[in-house]
Amino acid sequence: MSKYRHLFFDLDNTLYDFDKNAFLAMKMAFDQLKLMEKLVSFDLYFQEYLVINDALWAEYREKKISKDFLRGERFKRSLALFGIVPDMKYLAIDDLYLKIMSTQTVLLPNAIEILSTLKSRGYHLHIITNGFKEVQHNKLINTGLDRYFTFVYISEEIKSPKPSFEIFEYAIKSSNARKTESIMIGDSWESDVIGAKNFGIDQVYFDLIKTPVEYGDFGEPTFTIINLNELLTIFD
Repeated sequence: MSKYRHLFFDLDNTLYDFDKNAFLAMKMAFDQLKLMEKLVSFDLYFQEYLVINDALWAEYREKKISKDFLRGERFKRSLALFGIVPDMKYLAIDDLYLKIMSTQTVLLPNAIEILSTLKSRGYHLHIITNGFKEVQHNKLINTGLDRYFTFVYISEEIKSPKPSFEIFEYAIKSSNARKTESIMIGDSWESDVIGAKNFGIDQVYFDLIKTPVEYGDFGEPTFTIINLNELLTIFD
């Protein structure tokens, strides 16, 4: 039997297929806003958007920019690369995108089955996720993931994003978990693995896209997986 009792999951690209859902949601939003016809290639645009979005989220995690700045700036910068200045406000684009995004329900393969099995084995399942509260809550409800988790910790509500010490501390204390019985499962090396390691709990690095990582002073994660099914072996 595993020594762990509390399993803390990341949401996006760990259980929820963020990349696929974001692509579909943005395409639908751009269709509705008549922006699609201004792009030569939506696929190319989306790849550029992801790079800009990731950079802005890094600044947001470090509390260098506000939520509203991030939401508007990611579309301002990405559309500008293609010479597009839309008629509507950038926040209006983001409003529609997030509204559609929260209704998308594509999960990573076998996510529901694995959570169901882990819950039946007596594990306490929780979520620790960066993101906007209204979107993350709706994702969990619309996908049916919400019924598997005892506690859900969202960075905007805690006012502290991963990899900060504070969000892990809050989650452990409020779920009445012990560090030695807790483990973080996620796809982000910085937010999930380093954040959990710095706080002092074990980690499962979900290396979904098999990204080369230089472990450096942090050393290897407690476990590394490339698909969710491997969790059933770790937590038998």
